[in-house]
Amino acid sequence: MAGPETSPSVRRQELLEAAYVHALRNGLGGMSLRPLAEEIQSSPRVLLYLFGSKDGLIRALLERARADELALIEQLAGSRDRPQGLAPVARELWRWLSEEAHRGLLMLWVESYARSLVEPDGPWAGFAQDTVRDWLALLAAAQPPETRDTETGFAQRTLVLSVLRGALLDLLATGESARANAAVHLHLAAMG
Repeated sequence: MAGPETSPSVRRQELLEAAYVHALRNGLGGMSLRPLAEEIQSSPRVLLYLFGSKDGLIRALLERARADELALIEQLAGSRDRPQGLAPVARELWRWLSEEAHRGLLMLWVESYARSLVEPDGPWAGFAQDTVRDWLALLAAAQPPETRDTETGFAQRTLVLSVLRGALLDLLATGESARANAAVHLHLAAMG
């Protein structure tokens, strides 16, 4: 059987988008090609041809999810009326993270993050590390230059990211938005 296409075809993109919608609803952990192919009106052979393997499809889905994440980062970083300072940017980021509409993407993110830690050589390789770098870069851009490049500045944005990630995990696990929101806002208020 031939390997994956080197340039994305329209059909590959259509199937990737359909598989992404499936992954947002169902996750990637128990994904099997046959039921997935049936749901997205394809066949396992076509998926293997277009993506090379199940791992290739998973990598493509992770890249697709990361594209959504990077689009948010770009939107926050490039907004003219973007709040200035670490705490205001973190508040805006938390607002987006805590919206019900993003739960599927964030559940997929958590699953992929965890799998990249326990299966570092699989299709998830580097996912967690890349996302940490992405979010830290956004938070660094919110800091004034005189703080950004100091140990304290690095520690501050690491702490903010840790609080947001922890609150997000709690929110996804319990659905208790009031509690998670209160914790995040209390921490950000204490930052000044």
